[in-house]
Amino acid sequence: MRQMDIERPDVKTKKTKRRRMMIGIGVVVILVAVAALLRRMETRPHHEYVTLKHDARAIQALVVSPKLRDKASVVVLVHEVYGLTDWAKEMADELANEGFIVIAPDFLSGDGPHGGGFDDFPSVGDRVSAVQNLNSDVVLEDLDAAVDYGKKLVNANGKIAVVGFSWGGWKSFAFATHRKDLSAVFVFYGTGPDDVTTITAPVYGFYGGADGAVSGSVPATTDEMKASGKFYDPVTYKGADHGFMRVAGEFLNTNRDNKTARDEAYTRLVKLLKQMEPQDN
Repeated sequence: MRQMDIERPDVKTKKTKRRRMMIGIGVVVILVAVAALLRRMETRPHHEYVTLKHDARAIQALVVSPKLRDKASVVVLVHEVYGLTDWAKEMADELANEGFIVIAPDFLSGDGPHGGGFDDFPSVGDRVSAVQNLNSDVVLEDLDAAVDYGKKLVNANGKIAVVGFSWGGWKSFAFATHRKDLSAVFVFYGTGPDDVTTITAPVYGFYGGADGAVSGSVPATTDEMKASGKFYDPVTYKGADHGFMRVAGEFLNTNRDNKTARDEAYTRLVKLLKQMEPQDN
Protein backbone atom coordinates (compact mmCIF):
# COMPACT_ATOMS: atom_id res chain seq x y z
CA MET A 1 0.00 0.00 0.00
CA ARG A 2 1.27 3.46 -1.00
CA GLN A 3 2.01 5.69 1.95
CA MET A 4 0.02 9.02 1.93
CA ASP A 5 2.00 12.22 2.16
CA ILE A 6 1.52 13.97 5.45
CA GLU A 7 1.53 17.77 5.25
CA ARG A 8 4.30 19.30 7.25
CA PRO A 9 3.13 21.35 10.25
CA ASP A 10 4.96 24.52 9.10
CA VAL A 11 3.29 24.38 5.65
CA LYS A 12 -0.14 23.93 7.23
CA THR A 13 0.49 26.86 9.57
CA LYS A 14 1.48 29.13 6.67
CA LYS A 15 -1.68 28.23 4.75
CA THR A 16 -3.82 28.97 7.80
CA LYS A 17 -2.14 32.34 8.31
CA ARG A 18 -2.54 33.17 4.61
CA ARG A 19 -6.22 32.24 4.72
CA ARG A 20 -6.79 34.38 7.80
CA MET A 21 -4.93 37.29 6.18
CA MET A 22 -7.09 37.07 3.05
CA ILE A 23 -10.25 36.97 5.15
CA GLY A 24 -9.01 39.99 7.09
CA ILE A 25 -8.29 41.91 3.89
CA GLY A 26 -11.74 41.01 2.58
CA VAL A 27 -13.38 42.26 5.75
CA VAL A 28 -11.44 45.54 5.56
CA VAL A 29 -12.44 46.03 1.91
CA ILE A 30 -16.09 45.43 2.77
CA LEU A 31 -15.95 47.83 5.72
CA VAL A 32 -14.33 50.54 3.58
CA ALA A 33 -16.98 50.07 0.88
CA VAL A 34 -19.80 50.24 3.45
CA ALA A 35 -18.30 53.38 5.00
CA ALA A 36 -18.01 55.03 1.57
CA LEU A 37 -21.62 54.12 0.80
CA LEU A 38 -22.80 55.56 4.10
CA ARG A 39 -20.85 58.77 3.50
CA ARG A 40 -22.39 59.04 0.05
CA MET A 41 -25.88 58.51 1.44
CA GLU A 42 -25.25 61.14 4.10
CA THR A 43 -24.15 63.71 1.53
CA ARG A 44 -26.74 62.96 -1.17
CA PRO A 45 -29.06 65.88 -1.87
CA HIS A 46 -32.60 65.70 -0.57
CA HIS A 47 -35.37 65.59 -3.22
CA GLU A 48 -38.96 66.63 -2.78
CA TYR A 49 -41.80 67.97 -4.87
CA VAL A 50 -43.61 71.01 -3.59
CA THR A 51 -46.70 72.83 -4.81
CA LEU A 52 -46.27 76.50 -5.63
CA LYS A 53 -49.47 78.53 -5.81
CA HIS A 54 -50.40 81.87 -7.32
CA ASP A 55 -53.88 83.09 -8.08
CA ALA A 56 -55.89 79.94 -8.98
CA ARG A 57 -52.88 78.10 -10.36
CA ALA A 58 -50.82 75.36 -8.68
CA ILE A 59 -47.45 74.40 -10.12
CA GLN A 60 -45.32 71.45 -9.12
CA ALA A 61 -41.62 72.06 -8.55
CA LEU A 62 -38.73 69.75 -7.77
CA VAL A 63 -36.64 71.06 -4.89
CA VAL A 64 -33.17 69.57 -4.49
CA SER A 65 -31.35 70.55 -1.31
CA PRO A 66 -27.76 69.74 -0.36
CA LYS A 67 -26.77 68.61 3.11
CA LEU A 68 -26.25 72.05 4.61
CA ARG A 69 -24.09 73.27 7.43
CA ASP A 70 -24.50 76.91 6.45
CA LYS A 71 -27.17 78.74 4.52
CA ALA A 72 -27.06 78.48 0.73
CA SER A 73 -27.96 80.42 -2.38
CA VAL A 74 -31.07 79.40 -4.29
CA VAL A 75 -30.98 78.53 -7.99
CA VAL A 76 -34.25 78.51 -9.94
CA LEU A 77 -33.68 76.16 -12.88
CA VAL A 78 -35.76 76.82 -16.02
CA HIS A 79 -35.98 73.75 -18.23
CA GLU A 80 -35.68 73.43 -22.01
CA VAL A 81 -38.60 73.17 -24.43
CA TYR A 82 -38.60 69.43 -23.69
CA GLY A 83 -39.91 70.03 -20.19
CA LEU A 84 -38.66 68.82 -16.80
CA THR A 85 -36.72 65.89 -18.26
CA ASP A 86 -34.31 63.51 -16.57
CA TRP A 87 -31.50 65.70 -17.89
CA ALA A 88 -32.97 68.77 -16.20
CA LYS A 89 -33.29 66.82 -12.95
CA GLU A 90 -29.68 65.63 -13.25
CA MET A 91 -28.56 69.23 -13.72
CA ALA A 92 -30.48 70.14 -10.57
CA ASP A 93 -28.63 67.35 -8.76
CA GLU A 94 -25.26 68.57 -10.02
CA LEU A 95 -25.87 72.09 -8.80
CA ALA A 96 -27.16 70.83 -5.45
CA ASN A 97 -23.96 68.81 -5.10
CA GLU A 98 -22.10 72.12 -5.48
CA GLY A 99 -23.93 73.40 -2.42
CA PHE A 100 -26.91 75.27 -3.91
CA ILE A 101 -30.62 74.82 -3.22
CA VAL A 102 -32.24 74.18 -6.59
CA ILE A 103 -35.88 74.78 -7.46
CA ALA A 104 -36.93 73.33 -10.83
CA PRO A 105 -40.55 74.17 -11.70
CA ASP A 106 -42.57 71.94 -13.99
CA PHE A 107 -44.08 74.62 -16.21
CA LEU A 108 -46.41 72.03 -17.74
CA SER A 109 -48.17 71.57 -14.41
CA GLY A 110 -51.91 71.25 -14.96
CA ASP A 111 -51.60 71.29 -18.75
CA GLY A 112 -51.43 67.53 -19.29
CA PRO A 113 -54.24 65.57 -20.97
CA HIS A 114 -55.46 64.43 -17.56
CA GLY A 115 -54.63 67.60 -15.65
CA GLY A 116 -51.09 66.54 -14.76
CA GLY A 117 -47.73 67.92 -15.75
CA PHE A 118 -44.64 66.68 -17.60
CA ASP A 119 -45.30 62.98 -16.95
CA ASP A 120 -48.89 63.28 -18.15
CA PHE A 121 -47.91 63.87 -21.77
CA PRO A 122 -47.68 60.79 -24.02
CA SER A 123 -44.73 61.89 -26.17
CA VAL A 124 -41.81 64.29 -26.51
CA GLY A 125 -43.60 66.04 -29.36
CA ASP A 126 -46.65 66.65 -27.19
CA ARG A 127 -44.48 68.16 -24.46
CA VAL A 128 -42.60 70.38 -26.89
CA SER A 129 -45.83 71.65 -28.41
CA ALA A 130 -47.31 72.33 -24.97
CA VAL A 131 -44.23 74.23 -23.76
CA GLN A 132 -44.13 76.32 -26.93
CA ASN A 133 -47.76 77.29 -26.36
CA LEU A 134 -47.42 78.31 -22.72
CA ASN A 135 -48.68 81.77 -21.90
CA SER A 136 -45.65 84.05 -21.40
CA ASP A 137 -47.31 86.02 -18.60
CA VAL A 138 -48.15 82.80 -16.73
CA VAL A 139 -44.55 81.62 -17.07
CA LEU A 140 -43.39 84.85 -15.42
CA GLU A 141 -45.92 84.33 -12.64
CA ASP A 142 -44.72 80.75 -12.17
CA LEU A 143 -41.17 82.04 -11.87
CA ASP A 144 -42.31 84.66 -9.39
CA ALA A 145 -43.83 81.88 -7.28
CA ALA A 146 -40.58 79.88 -7.42
CA VAL A 147 -38.47 82.87 -6.36
CA ASP A 148 -40.90 83.78 -3.58
CA TYR A 149 -40.75 80.21 -2.30
CA GLY A 150 -36.95 80.17 -2.42
CA LYS A 151 -36.64 83.41 -0.49
CA LYS A 152 -38.68 81.97 2.39
CA LEU A 153 -36.67 78.78 2.80
CA VAL A 154 -35.06 78.52 6.23
CA ASN A 155 -31.70 77.48 4.77
CA ALA A 156 -31.63 80.16 2.06
CA ASN A 157 -29.09 82.98 2.38
CA GLY A 158 -31.15 85.52 0.44
CA LYS A 159 -29.31 85.19 -2.86
CA ILE A 160 -31.48 84.05 -5.78
CA ALA A 161 -30.19 83.16 -9.25
CA VAL A 162 -32.10 82.01 -12.29
CA VAL A 163 -30.47 79.53 -14.69
CA GLY A 164 -32.28 78.71 -17.94
CA PHE A 165 -31.52 76.52 -20.93
CA SER A 166 -32.68 77.20 -24.52
CA TRP A 167 -36.41 77.94 -24.12
CA GLY A 168 -35.58 78.37 -20.46
CA GLY A 169 -32.70 80.71 -21.30
CA TRP A 170 -35.03 82.90 -23.33
CA LYS A 171 -37.59 82.93 -20.50
CA SER A 172 -34.91 83.63 -17.90
CA PHE A 173 -33.69 86.67 -19.84
CA ALA A 174 -37.29 87.88 -20.11
CA PHE A 175 -37.77 87.30 -16.38
CA ALA A 176 -34.80 89.56 -15.67
CA THR A 177 -36.83 92.46 -17.10
CA HIS A 178 -39.68 91.62 -14.74
CA ARG A 179 -38.13 90.72 -11.38
CA LYS A 180 -36.03 93.30 -9.53
CA ASP A 181 -34.55 91.31 -6.64
CA LEU A 182 -32.53 88.69 -8.51
CA SER A 183 -28.85 88.28 -7.70
CA ALA A 184 -27.91 87.02 -11.17
CA VAL A 185 -29.39 85.52 -14.32
CA PHE A 186 -27.61 82.84 -16.37
CA VAL A 187 -28.82 82.45 -19.94
CA PHE A 188 -27.80 79.32 -21.84
CA TYR A 189 -28.34 79.74 -25.59
CA GLY A 190 -31.42 81.91 -25.20
CA THR A 191 -32.16 85.16 -27.03
CA GLY A 192 -32.58 88.48 -25.29
CA PRO A 193 -35.76 90.54 -24.86
CA ASP A 194 -36.68 93.49 -27.05
CA ASP A 195 -36.55 95.93 -24.15
CA VAL A 196 -33.75 95.53 -21.61
CA THR A 197 -34.12 98.87 -19.83
CA THR A 198 -35.82 97.41 -16.73
CA ILE A 199 -33.16 94.76 -16.03
CA THR A 200 -31.42 95.17 -12.66
CA ALA A 201 -29.53 91.87 -12.22
CA PRO A 202 -26.25 91.00 -13.94
CA VAL A 203 -26.83 88.68 -16.89
CA TYR A 204 -24.31 86.06 -17.97
CA GLY A 205 -24.65 84.39 -21.36
CA PHE A 206 -23.50 80.98 -22.60
CA TYR A 207 -23.67 80.38 -26.36
CA GLY A 208 -22.54 77.85 -28.94
CA GLY A 209 -20.29 78.98 -31.77
CA ALA A 210 -22.09 76.67 -34.21
CA ASP A 211 -25.52 77.88 -33.05
CA GLY A 212 -25.85 80.79 -35.44
CA ALA A 213 -29.59 81.23 -34.97
CA VAL A 214 -29.05 82.23 -31.32
CA SER A 215 -25.41 83.32 -31.07
CA GLY A 216 -26.00 85.63 -34.03
CA SER A 217 -28.26 87.71 -31.81
CA VAL A 218 -25.59 88.27 -29.16
CA PRO A 219 -23.94 91.37 -30.71
CA ALA A 220 -27.24 93.24 -30.91
CA THR A 221 -28.14 92.23 -27.34
CA THR A 222 -24.70 93.34 -26.18
CA ASP A 223 -25.20 96.76 -27.76
CA GLU A 224 -28.66 97.13 -26.22
CA MET A 225 -27.48 96.14 -22.75
CA LYS A 226 -24.50 98.49 -22.99
CA ALA A 227 -26.64 101.39 -24.20
CA SER A 228 -28.98 100.85 -21.24
CA GLY A 229 -26.13 100.63 -18.75
CA LYS A 230 -26.82 96.97 -17.91
CA PHE A 231 -24.30 94.27 -17.05
CA TYR A 232 -24.10 91.55 -19.68
CA ASP A 233 -21.23 89.09 -19.99
CA PRO A 234 -21.74 86.66 -22.89
CA VAL A 235 -19.28 83.89 -23.76
CA THR A 236 -19.48 81.99 -27.03
CA TYR A 237 -17.91 78.52 -26.99
CA LYS A 238 -16.11 77.68 -30.21
CA GLY A 239 -17.75 75.02 -32.36
CA ALA A 240 -20.45 74.13 -29.84
CA ASP A 241 -23.99 73.33 -30.96
CA HIS A 242 -27.27 74.61 -29.58
CA GLY A 243 -28.05 72.75 -26.38
CA PHE A 244 -24.44 71.74 -25.79
CA MET A 245 -24.97 71.33 -22.03
CA ARG A 246 -27.31 68.43 -22.73
CA VAL A 247 -26.06 67.25 -26.12
CA ALA A 248 -22.49 66.78 -24.85
CA GLY A 249 -23.55 63.77 -22.78
CA GLU A 250 -25.64 62.05 -25.42
CA PHE A 251 -24.43 58.80 -27.00
CA LEU A 252 -24.80 60.08 -30.55
CA ASN A 253 -22.85 63.29 -29.95
CA THR A 254 -19.91 63.42 -32.39
CA ASN A 255 -18.94 67.05 -31.84
CA ARG A 256 -16.05 67.17 -29.39
CA ASP A 257 -16.53 70.90 -29.02
CA ASN A 258 -19.81 70.23 -27.21
CA LYS A 259 -17.99 68.34 -24.43
CA THR A 260 -15.35 71.06 -24.12
CA ALA A 261 -18.01 73.76 -24.04
CA ARG A 262 -20.05 71.85 -21.49
CA ASP A 263 -17.11 71.45 -19.12
CA GLU A 264 -15.97 75.06 -19.46
CA ALA A 265 -19.49 76.47 -19.16
CA TYR A 266 -20.32 74.40 -16.09
CA THR A 267 -17.10 75.46 -14.38
CA ARG A 268 -17.86 79.09 -15.19
CA LEU A 269 -21.45 78.78 -13.94
CA VAL A 270 -20.46 77.30 -10.58
CA LYS A 271 -17.69 79.84 -10.10
CA LEU A 272 -20.05 82.74 -10.76
CA LEU A 273 -22.74 81.28 -8.50
CA LYS A 274 -20.23 80.97 -5.67
CA GLN A 275 -19.02 84.55 -6.23
CA MET A 276 -22.63 85.63 -5.79
CA GLU A 277 -22.77 84.26 -2.24
CA PRO A 278 -22.39 86.56 0.79
CA GLN A 279 -18.78 86.92 1.87
CA ASP A 280 -17.70 86.58 5.50
CA ASN A 281 -16.26 89.72 6.96
